[in-house]
Amino acid sequence: MKKRPKKKKEKAREEKQVEAPVKKIKIKVIGIGNGGGAIVADIAPSVKRVKFLAANTDRLALAKLKRKVEIFQFGQNVTAGFGTGMDVAMGQLAAEKEKEKIEKVLKGCDLCILVSCLGGGTGSGASPVFAKISRRLGSLTYGIFTLPFNFEGKKKLEIAKESLKRLKPFVNVITIVPNERIFKIVDKKLPLREALFTINKILAFSLEGLIKTVYNPGIINIDFADLKTILKGRGAIAYLSRAEARGEGRAKKVQQLVLSNPLYPYDVLRAKRVLFNISGPPNLSISEVSEISQGIFNSVRKDAKIIFGVSRESDVEKVEISLLAVGCEMKNLFPPSVKKTAKRALVKTRKKKEPVEVKAQVKQKPKVPRNKKEILKSKIRKRQQSPLANTTKEKIRKNALQLQKDIEALEKEIRKKEEIWEVPAFLRKKTQHGRS
Repeated sequence: MKKRPKKKKEKAREEKQVEAPVKKIKIKVIGIGNGGGAIVADIAPSVKRVKFLAANTDRLALAKLKRKVEIFQFGQNVTAGFGTGMDVAMGQLAAEKEKEKIEKVLKGCDLCILVSCLGGGTGSGASPVFAKISRRLGSLTYGIFTLPFNFEGKKKLEIAKESLKRLKPFVNVITIVPNERIFKIVDKKLPLREALFTINKILAFSLEGLIKTVYNPGIINIDFADLKTILKGRGAIAYLSRAEARGEGRAKKVQQLVLSNPLYPYDVLRAKRVLFNISGPPNLSISEVSEISQGIFNSVRKDAKIIFGVSRESDVEKVEISLLAVGCEMKNLFPPSVKKTAKRALVKTRKKKEPVEVKAQVKQKPKVPRNKKEILKSKIRKRQQSPLANTTKEKIRKNALQLQKDIEALEKEIRKKEEIWEVPAFLRKKTQHGRS
């Protein structure tokens, strides 16, 4: 019997059954502490397709952000709904007591982006706990952290430094933004809230570019697998930037802008892994793509792993680049304090002087007494220091007359010896053997 040919509908059903369902990538951005929550609230309106969460122990701070982002309160039993008052240990304990709740929030997340202002109690104490849980769940973990202003004091900077050390083993990459860099962007007379909002706006713009690169298909496509390749590893420094340019010479302008982001105290020169996407209008020429790509290639290590994509932009004039460079090098971010440098200088000088002093001590010879009185005094001292002189527990004290008698007795002994020394050597030998 001949088999009945399959209809088009049946074929379509079979094809659907064979095809594996495409997994939707879940990205979650979590702001930890007061500063992190404020940054996330500023970023959320600009970036789509991502869930935003503000995590804090402070109930009142979360209430202010409720309309903008999803809120997550933790550590109620530790802080009673208040902040941690710059107590890092309290922030850490508050998070550790709520590990199960944090795990539920992070579960099923493909990429977890942690945002925090380090230097306080909640952000510095709780961020490493969130990162550790995210890492254990198998999520890619990307940390974006700001550092305190210089006017906030050295104590806050030390707290931030210690927190970064604890975060490093649990995050794939870290982007570090010192608040002090704001003076390179805005006028010093600008109000503090507006200045901080400017930083948040730049971060939001860069983060949106990265997310668009992953989600939007392009002519040369970049997907989540490519991002995973770039983010692999632990604790590497990442440079995240986005720039756009229009008009004549737009390719060169946009390339220069994306590589000179004023937020960072480091560049892409030593980057080991790079992902960038060029988006432009239909009239974007191959020479422009080549110029941009070559400029980025020349700015990083020769052996760097580079993944790039090209996508279309609706704007007829605008050319845009989103760049993520991983493995950057950072120098003198935490300069040593004055006390530490002074101590190091002292240690160095001591180390240099010690061998010289030892040599001088070895070369020095005991002083030779010049007259008889010095000889007598030295002999008296030796007798007093001898074991026989110290047999009694009480110390023997001599008056001036007793010392004078001792000196006279020693003088007699020396005179007798001198009489023997005055006889010629050849006569002394004969007298010793009994010869006349």
